[in-house]
Amino acid sequence: MDEHSLDRGTFLNEIEGHLLVAATCTEGRAAAARFTARLDRLTDGQREEVTRQFEAEYLALTRLSWQRTAERSRQLRDEYEGRYRRLRQRALACCLLACALFAATGLVAVALI
Repeated sequence: MDEHSLDRGTFLNEIEGHLLVAATCTEGRAAAARFTARLDRLTDGQREEVTRQFEAEYLALTRLSWQRTAERSRQLRDEYEGRYRRLRQRALACCLLACALFAATGLVAVALI
C-alpha cells in the first residue's frame, strides 16, 4: 500500500469512530430521556443533571465494552496467527519430507538401473 491509501484508511477509521461515538451519545440521551420520563418528581434542573450523568455513564460502559471486545479480538487474532504459523510450518515440513523421499526413490531407481 502506498502512503496515501494508509492515510485515507486511517482517516476513514477515525470518521467511523467519531460516528460510532456520536451514535452512542444519541442512544445514551434517548435511554436517559426514557429513564427520567418515569421520574415525575424531578425538576427540570434535576432532570437535566440525571440525563447528563446517565448519558456519561452509558458512554463509559459502552467504551469499556468496546475495549473488552477489542482486547478479545487481539487475543483471538494472536491465537489464530500462531495456529496458522504452526500449520504452515508443518505443511512445509511435510512438503520437504515428500521431496526428500521422492529424490531418494529416484536415486535408488537410478542406482538399480
